[in-house]
Amino acid sequence: MSESMAQGVVLTVADKNKLEAELNMLKTVKKAEVTRDIAEARAHGDLSENAEYDEAKNEEARVQGRIMQLEEMLANATIVDEGEATADTVSLGTVVTVYDMEYEEEDEYTIVGFTESDPAKLFISGESPIGAALMGAKVGDVVEASTPGGIVKMEVRAIKRR
Repeated sequence: MSESMAQGVVLTVADKNKLEAELNMLKTVKKAEVTRDIAEARAHGDLSENAEYDEAKNEEARVQGRIMQLEEMLANATIVDEGEATADTVSLGTVVTVYDMEYEEEDEYTIVGFTESDPAKLFISGESPIGAALMGAKVGDVVEASTPGGIVKMEVRAIKRR
């Protein structure tokens, strides 16, 4: 996720809790492991030809980068309570039945925060192409989503809370 995306991210309370837990684990457990790995590798002598040391330093950089990414995301995110979702409009925490006008079939999408998204189960984030097109729609609305496979045109048939 790029820095610009972190600024516009919408998180559910569950997303926020999951990211905070990951951040805490990285700052405590993972940083301690990396520090120990660096110390062990350093003890092996000549650092110029020490692959273990190089890998440990690379891991340290990855961990620190992820910590910075999570801190920025959490600091700039909008937190949405799924419990406030209504069945009037599509929002995080709703289950949407749509009619795909090209394939002439119904699909049921659950709109979730991005940490819960699982496209194979039709759990899509409100930031995905289809999720973004559906956000704010009402029953009877026809929306178009620009996906990697082309434009998808769907009619919203039903909305319910998750």
